[in-house]
Amino acid sequence: MTSTERVKRAIRGEKTDRTPIYGWVFANLSEQITELYGSVEAFEDKYAFDAAHLFGGAFPYRQEQIEALKEKHGELTPDILLEEDFMVPVSEGDWESLRVSLAHHKARDRFCYVQTPGFFEHFNGIFGIENQLMYLLIYKEELAELYRRQAEWTVEFADVCIDMGVDCIHISDDWGAQNDLMFSPELWKELIRPNLKRIVDHVHDRGCLVSLHSDGCISKVTDDLAALGFDMLHPWQESAGMSYDLYLEKYADKFAILGGICVQTALGLLPRDQLEAEIRRVFSTLKGRRWVCCTTHFVQDHCSMEDLAFAFDLIYKLAREVSP
Repeated sequence: MTSTERVKRAIRGEKTDRTPIYGWVFANLSEQITELYGSVEAFEDKYAFDAAHLFGGAFPYRQEQIEALKEKHGELTPDILLEEDFMVPVSEGDWESLRVSLAHHKARDRFCYVQTPGFFEHFNGIFGIENQLMYLLIYKEELAELYRRQAEWTVEFADVCIDMGVDCIHISDDWGAQNDLMFSPELWKELIRPNLKRIVDHVHDRGCLVSLHSDGCISKVTDDLAALGFDMLHPWQESAGMSYDLYLEKYADKFAILGGICVQTALGLLPRDQLEAEIRRVFSTLKGRRWVCCTTHFVQDHCSMEDLAFAFDLIYKLAREVSP
């Protein structure tokens, strides 16, 4: 069974030969991993990662253009942005690095998912999170139009990626704080849900999978995410009140989890014996379910190489153990 087949079967809830594994290790630890293993790619090969999180291709705007608009207008608000030609066509993106990365991982038969920005998280990069939370109330109609345009852009982005051979479109759109959504579920349903539906339906029509990343507690909208047809959610953050009991009771037949190894409470933080107990607990809870074992976010740079190796040695072993 190839890694791509293994991950797809796990996402669909079908029997696999073992638990698929992955980890977000490169963003903060590339230098340390390279010094010890030769490269991040060598670390991924050592632990036989089954998936690859790809970045690249087109991006909807150029930061220097947004900075020029801010200088021109002072405070850049949604009504002003709607009047500006700020979105970069998908066709003008630099796709070469994504092609190279995809070829590298597909040579290893890995399941490849490519990240694309969502809506709230994406426009935080333009407005700032505090401003956008305010704009959700005072510029709701304008944000609705900006989100709609972003959804149409994402559909075009997805088409190029799917034509290239990616296995999954991964929408990154953080909505959760530690204990709740950062804004009301009513606003989410009005402004974000219709645009997610546009993308999910299109990606599925193209025969491709679609996944979502959102940190924090998003339990107030997980019914909607299931109804929209998401195939996989990352990270299902247990440390933010998203219990695995809730997942197993309500959603285990709806979508898969990508996650399980918490970077907020466990990896790089716990003593080895407690870290081992925590990883074993997660495996005993999720193994054999619709689960791809992964870190809940990028491993932070306070995690030592010794702790990282300890964790992935154990993950590698547990993924291959036959369940009783």
